Amino acid sequence: MKLGRYLIDQYLSILLIFFSYFMTLLLLLVFNVNISLIFAITFIFFMTQILLLGINFVRKKRFYDELICNIELLDQKYLVLETIAKPGFYEGKIFYHCLYEIDKSMSENVLKSRKDIEDFKEYIEMWIHEVKLPISSLMLLCHNYKSKLNKTFLEQVRKLDNYIDQVLYYVRSNYTEEDFVIKKVSLEKVVSQVLIKNKDDLLESKINLEVDLKNIEVYSDMKWLEFILNQIINNSMKYRNEKRNSYIKIFAEVQSDQIILSIVDNGIGIPKRDLNQVCKKTFTGENGRDKTKSTGMGLYIVDKLCKKMGHILEISSIHHESTTVKIIFGNNNFYHVEK
Repeated sequence: MKLGRYLIDQYLSILLIFFSYFMTLLLLLVFNVNISLIFAITFIFFMTQILLLGINFVRKKRFYDELICNIELLDQKYLVLETIAKPGFYEGKIFYHCLYEIDKSMSENVLKSRKDIEDFKEYIEMWIHEVKLPISSLMLLCHNYKSKLNKTFLEQVRKLDNYIDQVLYYVRSNYTEEDFVIKKVSLEKVVSQVLIKNKDDLLESKINLEVDLKNIEVYSDMKWLEFILNQIINNSMKYRNEKRNSYIKIFAEVQSDQIILSIVDNGIGIPKRDLNQVCKKTFTGENGRDKTKSTGMGLYIVDKLCKKMGHILEISSIHHESTTVKIIFGNNNFYHVEK
């Protein structure tokens, strides 16, 4: 709070002070009051007014400066009321009360919105688990009558199952802290489960696999890591180059402070202009429009979950040649689970 701006705001009060002074001075002159007495009255009058303005300014300045400073320091601005003392001047008390009522109303609305979101999340999760039962039955029937069914039918059922998983993990992605169980995970085990899940597509696509994980273990959540790898491998299959023999190489390397899991394919690659945007929400890019329909959500969810778990996702590509996806895990005492 600046003195100059405060005085400008008080200009009507200051004009009234001068007007009252000149009226008083006029009366004193009319009644032939001694000039020395007039000077004394003038001095006392102006000193009193200056003192009143100064006291009022200091009280307001202390309150509003603290308010502004605390707002600037807070990430969650609505908590500012908890950081300031109730002011001693009447205007400040009114302002403080208004802030309290606004904060209370906002808290009630936020609480209601959170409850509505939580109810919706629970309903979606329940619905997904229910709908996955008939999808699993359909997949089982497709395997049992594989020779009698068109392979496109099984392919569409698998796509449906994958999209349902995406919906489930997207809904949970804002609540992952409640669902995480970070512990030592075998990369070989997780990758094996993902490859088994996609074995039919891998065989039909005639993709050669090279896996070298050297019994490496990382600290992660097995369920979420399996989803992440499934999305990456599905992308490798989806965007394979059908004009040449396709391969997917999965390997890991241990460094002093990190473990790097790499998934490399020789598919159609990602155009350079799209590379920095592939993890953006709903971004499909050139490949998503030209080769196959894409939701643009897979890598967005993958990147979001990696950040939540403290992993780093890196994607590099040479258009028309290859794509490399790296997941970097921490390998230091910060990640070690205390027993």
